[in-house]
Amino acid sequence: MVIIMLGAPGTGKGTVGKLLSDELGIPHVSSGEIFRSYVKKQGEIGKQIEGYMSQGKLVPDELAIQILEKRLKEDDVKCGVILDGYPRNIKQAEKLDELLLKQDKKVEIAVNLSLSDQDIIDRIVKRRTCPNPECREIYNIEFKPPKIEGICDKCGTKLIQREDDNEETVRKRLETYHQISENLIDFYKSKDILYTVKINIHSENTSRDVATEIERYLRK
Repeated sequence: MVIIMLGAPGTGKGTVGKLLSDELGIPHVSSGEIFRSYVKKQGEIGKQIEGYMSQGKLVPDELAIQILEKRLKEDDVKCGVILDGYPRNIKQAEKLDELLLKQDKKVEIAVNLSLSDQDIIDRIVKRRTCPNPECREIYNIEFKPPKIEGICDKCGTKLIQREDDNEETVRKRLETYHQISENLIDFYKSKDILYTVKINIHSENTSRDVATEIERYLRK
């Protein structure tokens, strides 16, 4: 099963994707985490990626496709994958279809998480992330604070605020999303595989509730 997580930055794609991964038993692959791993290695590709991400820009198609193609050839995704942050535009979506076709696979559902821009800004600017690669738990100092300020509940690691989690960068990312990535909603809707979930960060619904709703839909 191949699942695509759609939605603007900060809609909770990563959190919901990881919950679905646990429930369905298939890997959650985040393009953002892959890109950041390259940045951490500080190779030539990492430096290129860092330059785009620090400005709130998308990684160019050719580079993103090259990196994802390598990831899709790894053994752990042979039985399925949840893609978060890829594709970002129609060209990438079409290339993904080509890559999957070579493996006798296809995108079976595109889950679109819908949230207002202002709520997204509030969520991202107040977001804190566990840098432990074995954990990656995400918190929000207003909506989902850790039990001990600045410390991850799960592994005890000191939480960080990512460099790109500032209002100026977030607004640029949202502008880019509306100009480029939003077209993916119509792309997958035309294929009759789009499922939209409206998010309200001020309600009592949690990411787990959203994941449960999606899982029930998948099992119908």
